[in-house]
Amino acid sequence: MDDGRERAERIAAAVTGAVAAGQVPGAAWWVGVHGEVVSRGAAGGHVPGTDDAVRPDTVFRIASTTKPVVAAAAMALVDEGALALDEPVDALLPELADPRVLADPADPEAGTVPAERPITVRDVLTFRLGTGLDFTAPWPSPTLAALAAAGLPVGPPAPQAAPGPDEWMRRLGTVPLAAQPGSRWLYHVGASVLGVLVSRAAGRPLPAVLAERVLRPAGMGSTGFGVPASARDRLGPHWTPPGPDGAREVYDPADGQWASAPAFPDAGDGLVSTVDDLAAFARVLRSGGCAADGTRVLGEAAVRAMTTEQVGPVDDEGGGWGLGLGVRRTDEPGGRHAGSYGWDGGLGSTWWTDPVTGTTAVLLTNQMWASPEPPPLFAAFRRAAFGQEEATAGGTSS
Repeated sequence: MDDGRERAERIAAAVTGAVAAGQVPGAAWWVGVHGEVVSRGAAGGHVPGTDDAVRPDTVFRIASTTKPVVAAAAMALVDEGALALDEPVDALLPELADPRVLADPADPEAGTVPAERPITVRDVLTFRLGTGLDFTAPWPSPTLAALAAAGLPVGPPAPQAAPGPDEWMRRLGTVPLAAQPGSRWLYHVGASVLGVLVSRAAGRPLPAVLAERVLRPAGMGSTGFGVPASARDRLGPHWTPPGPDGAREVYDPADGQWASAPAFPDAGDGLVSTVDDLAAFARVLRSGGCAADGTRVLGEAAVRAMTTEQVGPVDDEGGGWGLGLGVRRTDEPGGRHAGSYGWDGGLGSTWWTDPVTGTTAVLLTNQMWASPEPPPLFAAFRRAAFGQEEATAGGTSS
């Protein structure tokens, strides 16, 4: 196995090479082994062609990498008994009590049937509550079309577009489930529901619960659903991928949708964060629930449950799902081992921890993905961070 210096050089080369090649305007990264930093840095800028540099403390919109962070808040409530994994959600989420289920998820005209059992807290965390994105069906599925018609479109994050939590849940409750509770993994919507569930279980708004249960004790001072004025200089614009002419457009300006608190703090994709904050979160899970200063954030049993694969294959590439985060089911050739856990965000973020090697890798960029598949930079970064001697530097091919 190569030494840490060689790995650090590969990691930096993967990111800086991609930025120099124009793949993304800017990026920051953090890679550590058993908590010891191997490589930490940043490359590029907030605006292409300017000297407004991205730094390691830059605040990024992390999209779906939000999901594991809020799942940890839910598990903190499980630890104290405010939630139980196998209890129905009916009392806290009456909008989802006695749901109807499409008789044929591909044909909304076929009618509905009663749910065979209630939705449980575990169903919400494992994305088997019966509604969400079906990556095996034509886009948009009848369920997604119905959600959009109800004013709940599923697409790139738009924090200021959704109604408040109670109205959001009311609208969701008007749409039949696509599958029986507990039967199928369907992406994303379960995370948004989880945020409302956590808030109601704790009797406080989700941002307050998340700060109290996870962010403050874990030492994640730059993470939240909006960016305060004191940190606004660390948030730049966010970009779309280059079009056929090579030009990018601003998806969200620096003073845009994350510059103020949203009506609906979306547990699916609403957070901003930094590489250091996500490394601190990873440290909590890697250590069995404790922050760097010894503060206990989660119990060991909660961490084991979160990071244990529970639903079977969710893709054709070895992916599985635990409680609110991805868990690999198989070894990745030259990369992450089975049991590695973390998740990615379509606005350009990734965090994974490999418990076999003790490696944690975080990469945040200021450009959204062009598809659900990671761009070449992300494959190159993972090879450099998790691979062995055969990993290559550069970052300009996948």
